[in-house]
Amino acid sequence: MNGILYFYNMAESHFLFPESRPLRWGIIGCGSVAEKKSVPAYVNTPDFEVRMVMRRNEEKAKDYARRHKIAQWTTNADEVIAHPEIDAIYIATPPDSHKFYALKVAAAGKPCCIEKPMAPKYADSLAIYDAFRAKDIPLFVAYYRRSLPRFLKVKQWLDEGLIGKVRHIHWQKTKPPSHLDLSGEHNWRTDSKVAPGGYFDDLASHGLDLFTFLLGDIQMAHGIALNQQGLYSAHDTVSGTWLHEGVITGTGFWNFGSFQRVDNVEILGSGGKISFAVLDEAPLILENDSGQQSLEIPHPNHVQQFHVENIREHLSGRTIHPSTGKTGLHTSWVMDRILGNG
Repeated sequence: MNGILYFYNMAESHFLFPESRPLRWGIIGCGSVAEKKSVPAYVNTPDFEVRMVMRRNEEKAKDYARRHKIAQWTTNADEVIAHPEIDAIYIATPPDSHKFYALKVAAAGKPCCIEKPMAPKYADSLAIYDAFRAKDIPLFVAYYRRSLPRFLKVKQWLDEGLIGKVRHIHWQKTKPPSHLDLSGEHNWRTDSKVAPGGYFDDLASHGLDLFTFLLGDIQMAHGIALNQQGLYSAHDTVSGTWLHEGVITGTGFWNFGSFQRVDNVEILGSGGKISFAVLDEAPLILENDSGQQSLEIPHPNHVQQFHVENIREHLSGRTIHPSTGKTGLHTSWVMDRILGNG
């Protein structure tokens, strides 16, 4: 396995770093998410090195490598996966290709981080998870909000019981159609072959994954998904209900043809309420018998920085990453249930 020693941990797989050099990453897909959010975080993380990037467009691949000072580039993903000087792979392509590339990475025996959502449907996510689990290879999913300080503060408030027993969580996420939606230009986020749930797949997945991190796994989920506007092939409005750990109810409403932009979560407890936004950088608000507290906790410059640093800690055997293949698989199941696919 490329000279890297693996060992099994009862929670998730780990492996030991090579002692004499950084862990060398290959990137499959270097579009918008890789510009600032993710790949610079890999570049800036101690003991990591981004050695090669891949994009199908030769000029764009070459330009990305030049601008980000990455030594090698290619238009062939197989070249990245099989390269003897690449230790681990980050898949940053649209979700319809995640399974295709991830199974190749698993076959090559290399650790992998996959952009969210893990795959368009639960069955595809399960196939990915099973392939890595069969070889005890570390698998991560880029639900980076689990690693961000602002959401760790929410978890701290919950763990400290500052709103008493949690009773219910509700999320409203709405926005008007974008210029791209109205223009009819291709957008993977609204193409049902790539993202059946539309923006729900891209955006709501972040929140649903975060809620299981904060409140525990979801035992049941149901929903209604429609295409109200007829602007594109994917769903544009979704409503859902779910149940955490058998005791905490949840509801969500996502509409991408609304007249206004709203991103608001409320966690209601027996002794208070926590309010925050999943996608926007709004204040965290805690209300209880002691009054109201509002906190502004900004994101890092590269929003996946803490997520990537946690990958390093996990691969070094020092901790368990909060977003693994197992947790990403659960989020895929919840999304399938709400969209009516399972």
